[in-house]
Amino acid sequence: MATGPVSSNVFNSITTYLKENDISFRSIQHEPTYTSEQSAQVRGEDLSIGGKALVMKIDDEFHLFVLSASKKCDSKKIKEYLKTKKIRFATNEELMNLTGLVPGSVPPFGQPILPFELHVDESIVQNEKIAFNAGDLTQSIIMLVKDYLNVTKAHIFLFSSD
Repeated sequence: MATGPVSSNVFNSITTYLKENDISFRSIQHEPTYTSEQSAQVRGEDLSIGGKALVMKIDDEFHLFVLSASKKCDSKKIKEYLKTKKIRFATNEELMNLTGLVPGSVPPFGQPILPFELHVDESIVQNEKIAFNAGDLTQSIIMLVKDYLNVTKAHIFLFSSD
C-alpha cells in the first residue's frame, strides 16, 4: 500500500531509472501543460501516444492506470477485471499526499518510481511510442512503448473506451 509522498524530483528518478536499464528516451522541457491536448501540442506528437496516468482507489488501495490520452477510462471494465465494486479517482489532496504531485504531472510509472500497482490499457500497447509529463507540468519524456512495457512490468488489459 502507498504511504507518504514520493521524492520531490520524480523527473530525475525516472531518467535515472531509464538510464540504469539502458532505455533510450527523449526529454523535452516546455511551458506548463495542464491537459493532454496541450501536452501533445508542445511535444509535437499525436494525442493518441500520450500516456494519461490516473490514480484510482480500488477498495482500500491506490492503483495507477495508464491509457492513451485520446481515450476515456471505463471504470466498469476495471471493476470487472479487478473483481471489485469500490472504485474512485484519488482526490487532488490524496494525490499530493501520496506522490507530492499535482494532476497532470503524474508519470505512467508504478514501483520503483511511484508506490502503486501499475495497470496499462491496451490502447498504449497499440502505439510505437508513449509520451508523458514526467513528474512536472514542464517536463515530458517520449520513449518506445516496447521499452516502457519492458521496464514497467505492468498488468495489461482493456479498460478504455472511445
